[in-house]
Amino acid sequence: MSVKVGGPAPDFNLATDGGKKLSMKDLKGKNVVLYFYPNDDTPGCTREACAFRDNLPKFDTKNATVIGVSKDSSESHDAFKAKFQLPFTLVSDTDGKLCEAYGVWVERERDGKKSMGINRSTFLIDKTGTIRKEWRAVNPDGHADEVLAALQSI
Repeated sequence: MSVKVGGPAPDFNLATDGGKKLSMKDLKGKNVVLYFYPNDDTPGCTREACAFRDNLPKFDTKNATVIGVSKDSSESHDAFKAKFQLPFTLVSDTDGKLCEAYGVWVERERDGKKSMGINRSTFLIDKTGTIRKEWRAVNPDGHADEVLAALQSI
Protein backbone atom coordinates (compact mmCIF):
# COMPACT_ATOMS: atom_id res chain seq x y z
CA MET A 1 0.00 0.00 0.00
CA SER A 2 1.18 3.50 -0.73
CA VAL A 3 -0.36 6.91 -0.16
CA LYS A 4 -1.53 9.23 -2.92
CA VAL A 5 -1.44 13.00 -3.24
CA GLY A 6 -4.97 14.21 -2.53
CA GLY A 7 -5.66 11.26 -0.24
CA PRO A 8 -5.70 11.06 3.53
CA ALA A 9 -2.51 10.73 5.54
CA PRO A 10 -2.46 7.37 7.34
CA ASP A 11 -2.89 7.62 11.08
CA PHE A 12 -0.22 6.29 13.38
CA ASN A 13 0.52 6.13 17.09
CA LEU A 14 4.26 5.64 17.53
CA ALA A 15 7.04 6.27 20.01
CA THR A 16 9.12 9.39 19.61
CA ASP A 17 12.30 10.78 21.02
CA GLY A 18 12.02 11.57 24.70
CA GLY A 19 9.92 8.48 25.39
CA LYS A 20 6.67 10.08 24.19
CA LYS A 21 4.01 9.00 21.69
CA LEU A 22 2.67 10.86 18.66
CA SER A 23 -0.28 10.27 16.34
CA MET A 24 -1.63 12.11 13.29
CA LYS A 25 -4.64 13.04 15.41
CA ASP A 26 -2.26 15.06 17.63
CA LEU A 27 -1.30 17.13 14.58
CA LYS A 28 -4.81 18.05 13.46
CA GLY A 29 -5.09 21.70 12.45
CA LYS A 30 -1.42 22.01 11.51
CA ASN A 31 0.45 21.63 8.28
CA VAL A 32 2.82 18.69 8.65
CA VAL A 33 6.13 18.03 6.96
CA LEU A 34 6.58 14.29 7.43
CA TYR A 35 10.00 13.26 6.23
CA PHE A 36 11.37 9.73 6.12
CA TYR A 37 15.12 9.17 6.31
CA PRO A 38 17.29 6.02 6.41
CA ASN A 39 19.35 6.37 9.60
CA ASP A 40 20.23 8.72 12.44
CA ASP A 41 23.64 10.38 12.38
CA THR A 42 24.65 9.48 8.82
CA PRO A 43 25.94 12.13 6.39
CA GLY A 44 22.87 12.68 4.18
CA CYS A 45 20.40 12.28 7.01
CA THR A 46 22.32 14.74 9.15
CA ARG A 47 22.44 17.35 6.36
CA GLU A 48 18.71 16.98 5.82
CA ALA A 49 17.84 17.19 9.53
CA CYS A 50 20.09 20.22 10.04
CA ALA A 51 18.53 22.00 7.06
CA PHE A 52 15.07 21.51 8.57
CA ARG A 53 16.48 22.67 11.93
CA ASP A 54 18.01 25.81 10.41
CA ASN A 55 14.78 26.67 8.59
CA LEU A 56 12.42 25.84 11.44
CA PRO A 57 11.47 29.50 12.13
CA LYS A 58 10.26 29.74 8.51
CA PHE A 59 8.23 26.54 8.90
CA ASP A 60 6.76 27.95 12.13
CA THR A 61 5.46 31.03 10.27
CA LYS A 62 3.53 28.63 7.99
CA ASN A 63 2.02 26.78 10.98
CA ALA A 64 3.99 23.74 9.80
CA THR A 65 5.26 21.03 12.10
CA VAL A 66 8.35 19.09 10.99
CA ILE A 67 8.41 15.39 11.92
CA GLY A 68 11.27 13.05 11.02
CA VAL A 69 10.67 9.28 10.72
CA SER A 70 13.13 6.42 10.61
CA LYS A 71 13.27 2.86 11.90
CA ASP A 72 15.86 3.84 14.52
CA SER A 73 14.98 3.46 18.20
CA SER A 74 13.80 6.31 20.41
CA GLU A 75 17.15 6.15 22.20
CA SER A 76 19.00 6.59 18.92
CA HIS A 77 16.74 9.55 18.12
CA ASP A 78 17.53 11.09 21.52
CA ALA A 79 21.26 10.93 20.81
CA PHE A 80 20.84 12.28 17.26
CA LYS A 81 18.71 15.18 18.49
CA ALA A 82 21.16 16.05 21.26
CA LYS A 83 24.23 15.88 19.02
CA PHE A 84 22.75 18.19 16.37
CA GLN A 85 20.35 20.23 18.53
CA LEU A 86 17.31 19.18 16.52
CA PRO A 87 14.22 20.99 17.89
CA PHE A 88 11.57 18.86 16.18
CA THR A 89 10.09 15.43 16.86
CA LEU A 90 11.63 12.22 15.56
CA VAL A 91 9.29 9.24 15.27
CA SER A 92 10.54 5.69 15.75
CA ASP A 93 8.92 3.33 13.24
CA THR A 94 10.74 0.22 14.44
CA ASP A 95 8.22 -2.21 12.94
CA GLY A 96 8.19 -0.36 9.61
CA LYS A 97 4.42 -0.16 9.30
CA LEU A 98 4.37 3.60 8.75
CA CYS A 99 7.18 3.28 6.18
CA GLU A 100 5.13 0.63 4.39
CA ALA A 101 1.96 2.73 4.50
CA TYR A 102 3.80 5.58 2.77
CA GLY A 103 5.54 3.26 0.31
CA VAL A 104 9.04 4.29 1.37
CA TRP A 105 10.27 0.84 2.49
CA VAL A 106 11.83 -0.38 -0.75
CA GLU A 107 14.49 -2.64 -2.17
CA ARG A 108 17.69 -0.72 -2.82
CA GLU A 109 20.92 -1.68 -4.51
CA ARG A 110 24.30 -0.50 -3.33
CA ASP A 111 27.64 -1.80 -4.54
CA GLY A 112 25.83 -4.64 -6.33
CA LYS A 113 24.06 -5.80 -3.17
CA LYS A 114 20.30 -5.59 -2.75
CA SER A 115 18.69 -4.83 0.58
CA MET A 116 15.56 -3.25 1.99
CA GLY A 117 15.72 0.30 3.25
CA ILE A 118 13.97 3.65 3.48
CA ASN A 119 13.75 5.66 0.27
CA ARG A 120 14.36 9.22 1.53
CA SER A 121 10.95 10.84 1.01
CA THR A 122 8.89 13.77 2.28
CA PHE A 123 5.15 14.33 2.45
CA LEU A 124 3.42 17.66 2.93
CA ILE A 125 0.13 17.17 4.78
CA ASP A 126 -2.34 20.02 5.18
CA LYS A 127 -4.38 21.01 8.22
CA THR A 128 -7.20 18.64 7.26
CA GLY A 129 -4.89 15.60 7.08
CA THR A 130 -4.76 15.51 3.27
CA ILE A 131 -1.47 14.77 1.51
CA ARG A 132 -0.80 17.79 -0.69
CA LYS A 133 2.65 17.00 -2.11
CA GLU A 134 5.23 14.25 -2.06
CA TRP A 135 8.92 14.07 -2.82
CA ARG A 136 10.55 10.68 -3.41
CA ALA A 137 14.27 9.82 -3.68
CA VAL A 138 15.07 13.18 -2.09
CA ASN A 139 18.45 14.85 -2.38
CA PRO A 140 18.95 16.34 1.10
CA ASP A 141 20.78 19.39 -0.25
CA GLY A 142 18.27 22.20 -0.81
CA HIS A 143 15.29 20.02 0.05
CA ALA A 144 14.08 22.11 3.01
CA ASP A 145 13.83 25.10 0.65
CA GLU A 146 11.73 23.04 -1.80
CA VAL A 147 9.32 22.12 0.98
CA LEU A 148 9.08 25.72 2.17
CA ALA A 149 8.25 26.83 -1.37
CA ALA A 150 5.48 24.21 -1.59
CA LEU A 151 4.01 25.45 1.70
CA GLN A 152 3.26 28.76 -0.05
CA SER A 153 0.51 27.04 -2.04
CA ILE A 154 -1.46 25.52 0.84
